[in-house]
Amino acid sequence: MKENIHPDYHEITVVMTDGTEFLTHSTYGKPGAKLHLDIDPKVHPAWTGTHRMVDRGGQLDKFNKRFGGLSAKKTEIKEPSGASKEKIKVTTGASSVKKK
Repeated sequence: MKENIHPDYHEITVVMTDGTEFLTHSTYGKPGAKLHLDIDPKVHPAWTGTHRMVDRGGQLDKFNKRFGGLSAKKTEIKEPSGASKEKIKVTTGASSVKKK
């Protein structure tokens, strides 16, 4: 094993969300450092088994804020009273071009 390439492995204090602390070994910070957790097994739904609905403004919320005012409104197209109801044949493409 190479010398002087591995991080220092030392004792740190981990502070849980409820304020409880415990000692562990880690490469985090310097010896005696405190690591404060935002989420831990005491409050996270994966470990507690309870599900809380937390809306933090995900992608769907952002989409609805951005495009919420637009809706697919169906509007009926009315023909003018004097309009003819004849069908018009439109030709496009190479069939209408004569070759020389």
